[in-house]
Amino acid sequence: MSITEGQRAPAFDLPTDGEANISLDRLKGRTVIVYFYPKADTPGCTNEGKDFTALAADFASAGAIVIGVSKDPVKKLDRFKAKYDLDVVLASDEAAGVTEAYGVWVEKSMYGKTYMGIERATFLIDGEGVVRRVWRKVSVKGHAEEVLAAVRAL
Repeated sequence: MSITEGQRAPAFDLPTDGEANISLDRLKGRTVIVYFYPKADTPGCTNEGKDFTALAADFASAGAIVIGVSKDPVKKLDRFKAKYDLDVVLASDEAAGVTEAYGVWVEKSMYGKTYMGIERATFLIDGEGVVRRVWRKVSVKGHAEEVLAAVRAL
């Protein structure tokens, strides 16, 4: 399954860092950025979290909430967030239901071996729950700024 611009975003209800929970339904009326990343506390994922954190106030002033989703357990997300002082919501999708619904649970290859993993991707969802922008196979450098520009252009 692949989510495209103009489609209704798949609903989610996930546990988050800080023993909280977040759902798309409860965010109705707000712009939501959902970014999927492979694994907490790895170089690319750390840089992506730091980049979104550096722009957290800008996203908030634009009326947007940023949610990072991985398959990591909540306790690992808590440590990751604290270690790097991240200012984004980190949600745990251990069962991969949300990553599958968004089409980012994909076959990957490294050193000649194939495995299933999360494709780095970002979805910009408007206040009505419609996907307005999709970034796939994200390159981290400059990505948060590009997403912020798209939020401001809504």
